[in-house]
Amino acid sequence: MEKRSDGFLINKGDHEKDFIFGTRAVMEAIHAQKDIDKILVDKEVNNELIKELLSLAKEEKINVVRVPEAKLNRITRKNHQGVVAHMSAIQYASLDNVIDECFSKGIAPLILVLDRITDVRNFGAMARTADCAGVHAIVIPEKGSAQINSDAVKTSAGALNHLPVCRVKNLYYTVKDLKKMGLNVVSVTEKTERLMYDADFTLPTALIMGSEEDGISQELMGISDEFVKIPLSGNIESLNVSVSVGVVVYEAIRQRREG
Repeated sequence: MEKRSDGFLINKGDHEKDFIFGTRAVMEAIHAQKDIDKILVDKEVNNELIKELLSLAKEEKINVVRVPEAKLNRITRKNHQGVVAHMSAIQYASLDNVIDECFSKGIAPLILVLDRITDVRNFGAMARTADCAGVHAIVIPEKGSAQINSDAVKTSAGALNHLPVCRVKNLYYTVKDLKKMGLNVVSVTEKTERLMYDADFTLPTALIMGSEEDGISQELMGISDEFVKIPLSGNIESLNVSVSVGVVVYEAIRQRREG
């Protein structure tokens, strides 16, 4: 363990700086406006300090999950006091600022919206591709998304240190806002006959990708402007989602370079 200059105890293992523990340490991190992905709290602990932490987390709209003590013990054997906070390995960006900057430069935004992508390494691989291709930002929800930890940064080959990642409370309302900003919302799904080549990616575009297990949620499908699929000719019916992102994003880049 190591104490940082700001007084927080941090883990010094394979997931360095991925979490902090202890009720007061986590509360201080919240007060210091540290980027916290979620807080795990022992479901059997409900003292006054825990109640204060829960109230503070609710006020700051930080996701709290009540878990068995055994889960916390698997993260650290130190005196966690029933509280472990998973820290983000990056600083999140403002989606409004990203869009405004694109339009101010006369650039059609290309935004990657990830719905229910929970695998950390898949997420890192997608971020690496997105950064290489020149995608302007990745949008993820606060809940139901991969934790952006050291594994994600490593898998992205460091791309997550450069590519804007925008974490939003509700993807549905965010996508509706993107539509109001003039972006064409394209969902990539096998539930269509229209191929990706038929979409006009030279337009300002929000590209939605869903998980391999659940696909894109019905509420996001319901507000999408277009639906496209990747053509498949082999015996396997689907691609890994990170590969799918690469295929579609580079079709968008091809169109923009040739347009």
